[in-house]
Amino acid sequence: MNEVYEKLQHCYECVRKKIDFVPRVALVLGSGLGDFANNIRIEAELSYEEIEGFPISTVPGHAGKFIFGYLDNVPVVCMKGRVHYYEGYDISDVVLPIRLMKLLGAEILFLTNASGGVNAAFKAGDLMLITDQISCFVRNPLIGPNIDELGTRFPDMTTIYDKKLRDTIKNTAKENSIELKEGVYLQLTGPSFESAAEVRMVRILGGDAVGMSTAVEAIAARHMGMRVCGISCVCNLAAGMTENPLTHDEVQEAAAKAAPLFAKLVKESIAKF
Repeated sequence: MNEVYEKLQHCYECVRKKIDFVPRVALVLGSGLGDFANNIRIEAELSYEEIEGFPISTVPGHAGKFIFGYLDNVPVVCMKGRVHYYEGYDISDVVLPIRLMKLLGAEILFLTNASGGVNAAFKAGDLMLITDQISCFVRNPLIGPNIDELGTRFPDMTTIYDKKLRDTIKNTAKENSIELKEGVYLQLTGPSFESAAEVRMVRILGGDAVGMSTAVEAIAARHMGMRVCGISCVCNLAAGMTENPLTHDEVQEAAAKAAPLFAKLVKESIAKF
């Protein structure tokens, strides 16, 4: 058996021994957005450390646990804290949580992140609906022997972010008078923030926001046939766009300020999925 798939199966069996909850929507909470989990009617919680072989999140602001429960009447599994490539994990470990949530029953993946704004029309605190993505310098999670049990060797990525889900999120934002930008998210490796020259590169490539997560997770999810949507919280303008130095504290602070609108948009959108 493929080692990556064997590890995934082992994590799945470990979770199922503890929790029998079957989610329909999987939600990944980015930096500073963890408090959204307070909106969930919790049925069970499971720390990543309780899952044998599971990668552990080491980033400040990432609690490192799964939350199982309901948003309104929709069964969800929520990742309160994700795993990043820059933490030193193999890319297969970075996407293992996504694959695990699919095996647990999730059909839809809702990705969120904190990002740097590259589009000059953006400002700190903006919410951006992800319409497409670019994975740049990050190892593709599908490299290596294909795991046929998960998906095809050459999955189509024409529409990574599901149009119907995007329309639902846009309509929900309009109904609640929430300003929602749209754009392309570009993932770099991190953990250093981008240089001013790299930000210019991102803009030339067509990116509107840049960060250190999300794109590889979306690839793994589409490989498994999940429907994907995503919102990026623009927590600062990227390097070279202002005179201010970039800090993780600034990212968390901006995300916290945007959290109420973010929570309303995500909660009401999921209720319509």
